[in-house]
Formats: sequence, C-alpha cells, structure tokens
Amino acid sequence: MKVNLINNATRDTKQVKVGFSWTTFFFGFIPAVFRWDLKWFLIILAIEIIASIPTMGFGFSVVGIIFSFFYNRLYINDLLKKGYVPADDGDKGILSNRGFNV
Repeated sequence: MKVNLINNATRDTKQVKVGFSWTTFFFGFIPAVFRWDLKWFLIILAIEIIASIPTMGFGFSVVGIIFSFFYNRLYINDLLKKGYVPADDGDKGILSNRGFNV
C-alpha cells in the first residue's frame, strides 16, 4: 500500500510504501541510496558490514531481512519530521491506521 506525502514549503511530493519493504529484503541498503536517504543508508551499511565480518558474509543477508520489516516506517517517520504531510484524507487515514502520528 502506498501513500503520497507532500512538503508544503517546497511543494515536493513523495510516494512511499507503507509496510514491509521487499526492496530492502532483496537488496539491503540499496533502496536507501535510491531514495537519497543517506542516514539510513550509512546505518544499514555499517551494521551489514559489522555483521558480515564474524559470519563470513551471512550476517549481511540477515541484517537486510531484519531491516525489511521496519525500514519503510523509519523512512516515513523521517519524512514526517522534515515537514511532509499526507496529501489527502485517504493517505492520512492509512498512516493513522498504521500507527503514525499525523
């Protein structure tokens, strides 16, 4: 399920997925790069590298699987903190039902 968020100051609109992140599941930190979400890109990458060292690479996949459950929530919360708001009442309802403070 996707919602549209708009920043009224810059008129920038972003369509974001709510829920499980399949792209993070399959590609780890790569979705954060394409979203220009540098903070979470560096955090996920650092944790994947740290987890990979003692597990000979296996930890890299495990971290991606774990982050896939909550990366979209982290990304949406960061956008809301930056001044983005739901584009309409439908988007606001979806976010409210999923536990976001909008």
